Amino acid sequence: MLHEIHIRDLGVIAEARLDLHPGFTVVTGETGAGKTMVVSGLGLLFGARADAGLVRAGAERSIVEGVVELTEDSPALTELTEAGVEPEDGEVILARTLAATGRSRAHVGGRAAPVALLGTLSESLLAVHGQADQWRLRRPSHHRAVLDDFGGPDLLAHRSALRTAYEGWSSARADLIALRESERDRAQEVDLLTFQVEQIDRVEPQSGEDDELRAEEERLAYAEDLRAGAERARARLSDEDGLADAVALIAGARDELAALTDHDPQVADLHERLGELGVLANDLSGDLAGYAAGIEVDPARLAAVQQRRADLTELTRRYGEDIAAVLAHRERAQARLLELSTADDRLAGLDADVAQLAQDVGRAADELHSARVAAGERLAARITEELAHLGMPKAQVEIAVDLRSGDPAEDSTVSLPDGTSVEVGPDGCDEVEIRLAANRGSPARSVVRAASGGELSRVMLAIEVALAEAGTSVPTFVFDEVDAGVGGRAGLDVGARLAALARTSQVIVVTHLAQVAAHADRHLVVRKADDGQVTSSDVVEVTGEDRLGELARMMGGGDSQAALRHAAELVADCAADASSHGTMP
Repeated sequence: MLHEIHIRDLGVIAEARLDLHPGFTVVTGETGAGKTMVVSGLGLLFGARADAGLVRAGAERSIVEGVVELTEDSPALTELTEAGVEPEDGEVILARTLAATGRSRAHVGGRAAPVALLGTLSESLLAVHGQADQWRLRRPSHHRAVLDDFGGPDLLAHRSALRTAYEGWSSARADLIALRESERDRAQEVDLLTFQVEQIDRVEPQSGEDDELRAEEERLAYAEDLRAGAERARARLSDEDGLADAVALIAGARDELAALTDHDPQVADLHERLGELGVLANDLSGDLAGYAAGIEVDPARLAAVQQRRADLTELTRRYGEDIAAVLAHRERAQARLLELSTADDRLAGLDADVAQLAQDVGRAADELHSARVAAGERLAARITEELAHLGMPKAQVEIAVDLRSGDPAEDSTVSLPDGTSVEVGPDGCDEVEIRLAANRGSPARSVVRAASGGELSRVMLAIEVALAEAGTSVPTFVFDEVDAGVGGRAGLDVGARLAALARTSQVIVVTHLAQVAAHADRHLVVRKADDGQVTSSDVVEVTGEDRLGELARMMGGGDSQAALRHAAELVADCAADASSHGTMP
């Protein structure tokens, strides 16, 4: 609820501070004093469209500030948390600045914020009902929201079930559409992957084969050089033609030391090592001979190896840096082909899922529709009953809950259990409209077309009373001239209904009717001062004799004793009426 409002340089109000409390508060004053500026200030504070014409003449800007108390379960807390604002002691300060140039700024909790955030907060904190701003009735979607709120937990449970079913259906439809749209792409991908796998399989590469072939090609390409080199090296070690060779030279060196081994152990050791070297040279000569004999100059094999390497190079050029990478690519391609090959099965499965989910949505939408029809009958009767006490005894209210007709060819269409095709959305398949027949026998029309401004305010008051009884109202209501066109006993009834609404919510009413003001818990008066050059207004609370004087003025009796007695009697009557209903004015 609102704790206080501070208004500066708005319209004729130079500066005013309104201390607000729970219950029923009225704002009164002479015509032109600026009562409506209080409502305009509240509208600005909660995100209404800015109009530079509201800035007080000669001022650079208008400023409206307010302190709002939030309960722990208030939906506004979520919005504030997402905006990075933490209430202090359960309170948050809202501010709106409107420059004479038309520029508007908003602050929430001392931080700059989008004006849209104020509007979002208002949806859960405040309902403003003015002659030109019945937002909850002027937007068709809000007719449905009003009905759903009145319907209570059972109806909201049906709506939640519908939304869950709708989300599942929408998600499955999106998957199905994506799968169908990608069918051509899948076919092209299958062709490409099949070609790749077949190309790899034709070559049949083996892991590590590329390294082995590289070495073999090198050997085959230099076979003649390798054989000749090995022969020359063998001849150096052991020459069959008797020429001096390493084996003979080592043997001769060993013979030179043979006769001396008994004279010096070191010579004996050298002699033994020469023997080992001779054996090693002889073995190495044999190995060289064997290597040379094994070298085969095979042009055909070389050509085959080179061709094989060319085939492998083509694969590595396309699919990976080496044969291991090529084989890994093949495994991935094969797995993807398997996945794609099941797409048709998934398509058939999704078709079946979507059909089943559409049935679930149709059933949930039908149940929600039935719940809305039943709630609409109850709400219409309750509003009609309230209007009888608000100066509209002949008014009849209907709440039409019509099905949105659907085209079976459209994706947004489902069938209800009885076969009716309807267009469905996340809120169901219903078009809800609150209709009013202002007089008996008159056709019921949409309330925004059938009711005048004053009647619209009273219809909204009746709705708010009904919602409050259902426990779904907002914390604070503001009514501007809700009593327009009402007088006498009907005015007392309007005041009594506002007092009834104030039992569960904070109610602020701008009124010109003493019968309404007499029911209030607190009475604020907008007073106008004129110094001959500038007209300004401020707001004060009146009590006791001052309050009786204001009520007398509103009844046209001035401050005469008779008018004051009449005002006192009016307050007493309202107090007695409130006591009989469990509340005090």
